[in-house]
Amino acid sequence: MANRVLVVEDNELNLKLFCDLLRAHGFETEPVSDGREALAAAHRFAPDLVVTDIQLPHVSGEALIRQMRADPVLARTPVMAVTAYAGHEDEERIRAAGANAYVSKPISLSRFMEEVRALVP
Repeated sequence: MANRVLVVEDNELNLKLFCDLLRAHGFETEPVSDGREALAAAHRFAPDLVVTDIQLPHVSGEALIRQMRADPVLARTPVMAVTAYAGHEDEERIRAAGANAYVSKPISLSRFMEEVRALVP
């Protein structure tokens, strides 16, 4: 059975890129383009990993991570933040919200998959 990854990204090209890359490496993916839908999708899909952008409309990725950490069902699900916020203080803030990994955009495809594999062996 393939590991499941929920991908939360509002940019259509990035969403497709992440999902295609993960599928090419044997993962099952569930794409979500709006942070408001992400929690419900996570409950429905039961992912082994959540990959989320931080700059999302309506509900930020950072808020989504905090909501997941407060949810007893999702609290232990690993989260990888993928973001254009590239400063050291940004990474600290996002990790403090509960992200297990942090990858800055533009992403390196090999680094992206290294981080995914580290979270979902």
